Amino acid sequence: MGSNDFVTLFFLVAAVLIFLQLRSVLGRRTGNEKPPRDLFGSSRDAAAGPDTPEAGKVVTLPRRDVAEDEGRYADIDAFAAPGTPLNQQLREVNMADASFSPKEFLNGARMAYEMIVMAFADGDRKMLKNLLSREVYEGFDAAIAEREAKGEKIKSTFVGIDKADLTRVEMRGSEALVTVRIVSQMISATYDKADHLIDGDAEAVAEVSDLWTFARDMRSRDPNWKLVATESEQ
Repeated sequence: MGSNDFVTLFFLVAAVLIFLQLRSVLGRRTGNEKPPRDLFGSSRDAAAGPDTPEAGKVVTLPRRDVAEDEGRYADIDAFAAPGTPLNQQLREVNMADASFSPKEFLNGARMAYEMIVMAFADGDRKMLKNLLSREVYEGFDAAIAEREAKGEKIKSTFVGIDKADLTRVEMRGSEALVTVRIVSQMISATYDKADHLIDGDAEAVAEVSDLWTFARDMRSRDPNWKLVATESEQ
């Protein structure tokens, strides 16, 4: 193999690894982990080819018996008590995409939260574009641009997430919207262009409580959820 062929192969492998890492941000599908899956949950039929045993298992069956339905919702019933509004809402999302798992979704939301918060602090627009809806991205971009124009910079350390709970789940047509209340611990300080502290604390750990809403068109082959709304509880 020539040197040019080796370089081409190296970059091809690197591109595949980067692609898989970005997909993992928004979760992976539950199951026996044969095809790649997203942490938030994605369409099983979209990942399986038309000739594979997994394809069409849900949508092609004319009916399901009670035992099959109970098995399908076992993950949801373990997460939220049957008969509660949250349980019913989660079942509606699962009916739109049988691979949706609330536990896996929360795992993905926690990962996405940290990545978005740190990308905003670092002014990483490329990362934010992959995780935010157009409207939310425009707001983040404007805030970053204003900060850059003033010569300000944010130094942040993400300590961790204390709690993440689903507070609202709904279907609007084919679009699922899931709101998560996230309580995190962070160290954040803002400096002016002369490197003087103008906001926050460079040493103190602060508790941050946010309500973030993620959305996804369940008919789409794209398994990724995007942040569509943010609200601070402080």
